[in-house]
Amino acid sequence: MQKAIDKAAALVEAHEYIRRFAGKRVVVKVGGSIMDEPATLSSLIGDVCFLAAVGIKPILVHGGGKSITAAMQQAGLEARFVQGRRYTDERTLAIAEHVLVNEVCAQICEQINAAGHKSMGLHSLSSCAVFAKRLFLQMEDEQQPGRTRRVDIGQVGEVEWVNGKLLTAVTEAGYIPVIAPIARDPSGGKLNVNADNVAGHVAAAVRAEKLMLVSDTHGIRTSDEAESLASHLTKADIEDLVKRGLITAGMLPKVEASFAALEGGVNKVHIIDGRIRHSLLLEIYTGQGIGTEIVLGSSAT
Repeated sequence: MQKAIDKAAALVEAHEYIRRFAGKRVVVKVGGSIMDEPATLSSLIGDVCFLAAVGIKPILVHGGGKSITAAMQQAGLEARFVQGRRYTDERTLAIAEHVLVNEVCAQICEQINAAGHKSMGLHSLSSCAVFAKRLFLQMEDEQQPGRTRRVDIGQVGEVEWVNGKLLTAVTEAGYIPVIAPIARDPSGGKLNVNADNVAGHVAAAVRAEKLMLVSDTHGIRTSDEAESLASHLTKADIEDLVKRGLITAGMLPKVEASFAALEGGVNKVHIIDGRIRHSLLLEIYTGQGIGTEIVLGSSAT
């Protein structure tokens, strides 16, 4: 009996949030080791379908870096990274596109359809919604201390424009868009883009209520102590943590995506651990939440 009562109490708590977010768009980006855990990924897709069932209009953006690396190894290619970005030549791009579009995106769409919802894969081999320009990195010039040099990392891009009207129309028609992070460039070519970067700009383009960055991290910590997980941070807080060296490496693309989304009109960004069952729903439909929420200003409401 107590379990049934607890379930009813959870539904009552969720009711306020279901009403608040009904009809709003929420962008969910999934990546990290979750992509290699079929049961965890399947559970997360089920939660995305739940959002659609209760009136939210979800848009899903996915990564797949480890699968790309494995496919490259099978093809006899070694993955190379520069400042955390995958060096992408023609062969690497072809492998990345095949894995992301024909395998990962297709499988996610199949699971959404099997759950009784309608999906639409939007990527470089169909109706592409994301357009990018070549990304060049800046590195310190070892020959001339104090100066930087531009580094070419191949066919890697950064988002320049997102077709928000297309995404809005797809969601209004009752479909769940599933976006693979291979973008088109101005000349019609293709570029490999960081999935966090894609998600941040997608959220801004559709003026999403929330951007949910779901991976294998609990959120942002404000010190090296495990218990220092922050439940609420502002942009200024995060900029301070970056300056202090407490936000580095893989978390940097997530905070950059968060800023792009917030500056584009998104109300809140959430970084949550998808390995925790139903973490997506707990973050949206409970007052306490489970990860780190990020806002532009100081409001925690």
